[in-house]
Amino acid sequence: MMLLSCGQPLPLLRHTDVPSRVIENFILTGYRFPNYSLRDCLLSAFRPTNETGNFWTHFLPFFIFLYYFVEVFGWEGAPHGDAQFFYPLWNYFIGVFCLLMASSMAHLLNSMSLVVREVCFFVDYGTISSYTVGSSLAYYYYIHPRAGIVETGGRNGSHMDLKPEHAESLTSSDAILDFSVFFETFYVPSACVVAIICVLSCCNTRQRWRRHRYLIRTFVFLLPFLVSSTPIFYRLLTTSSFAASTSMSSFFYRHCLWLLMSAVFNISKFPERLAPGRFDIWGHSHQWFHCCTFLSILDELHMIKTEVRAILLSPTLLLPPAILSRLPGPTIASTYGVMFLLQTTIISIIVWFSWHANSIHGPERDQLAKDHPKKPLKCH
Repeated sequence: MMLLSCGQPLPLLRHTDVPSRVIENFILTGYRFPNYSLRDCLLSAFRPTNETGNFWTHFLPFFIFLYYFVEVFGWEGAPHGDAQFFYPLWNYFIGVFCLLMASSMAHLLNSMSLVVREVCFFVDYGTISSYTVGSSLAYYYYIHPRAGIVETGGRNGSHMDLKPEHAESLTSSDAILDFSVFFETFYVPSACVVAIICVLSCCNTRQRWRRHRYLIRTFVFLLPFLVSSTPIFYRLLTTSSFAASTSMSSFFYRHCLWLLMSAVFNISKFPERLAPGRFDIWGHSHQWFHCCTFLSILDELHMIKTEVRAILLSPTLLLPPAILSRLPGPTIASTYGVMFLLQTTIISIIVWFSWHANSIHGPERDQLAKDHPKKPLKCH
């Protein structure tokens, strides 16, 4: 393997010319040998490798997300961006930012070595889990069933009219009381615990259970979706108590549809399964998986914005409502503090798995360095 120092890129390889650890199912060409320098990896973003599309399908979408995200702060009546009201929204932003950037960088930098490859995807799994908790915080403070209770009646674009006496009856309804313990006490901690379980499980699929790794990873991340979405399910199922926004529900259904499609692509390996070698560079399943996951995030953002706008525009909606079923308002500890503790735990898990990966793949990495030394090419 030669390092071309005359501005020429390193050659791309077939699946038969790279370590088995690097090979992806039904992808035959476009491989980078796992001894690239950081500079080589960065430049490969502008070459047609089998990772190029994986990088751009999560790197560019972040800027689309950012465009729609900042609209919130320009709304009439919206508080300043650093107000407590927006703490959950900023944590959601952190989760999405980390997910999209870590995913794109993992695909771009994983050819530096076999060990770096493992670390890149450990970080990728960790940021997916962080994103699910960021979503949970936004759901808790903006879409939580208690966040939409009308205190005195009124009407806005998201919630239907409720009579004052009806609102009073809602606060004492059995349904509210039955779910109060879970929503107020266990919802966010449950989301964090499930996120940690997901990181542990997904990192394990890189060292064991490899035959069914895509199936395991897909279904493992179904669990945090179910847990974090409980406020939405509750809002949608208890329409007699809480009027679910038409736009909120449509965004949520689309969010679910895109997630389902992403799962199908991730498990089926369609279309490259039908024509191995034809979709090596563009159009293979992981690129479609990335597109679908981003579209699910975008619809989730619109769903959250719908509820934020409803709260901001209606003086009859309080966050939290100053009634019996009130929620504690967002604080630094309950938002940034939760994310900090979660990230610390996830980083510890990543460090442990990285150390283990180095003990497994370090000798192979060193042997590959001996067998495939980088030799500079003379310029003429």
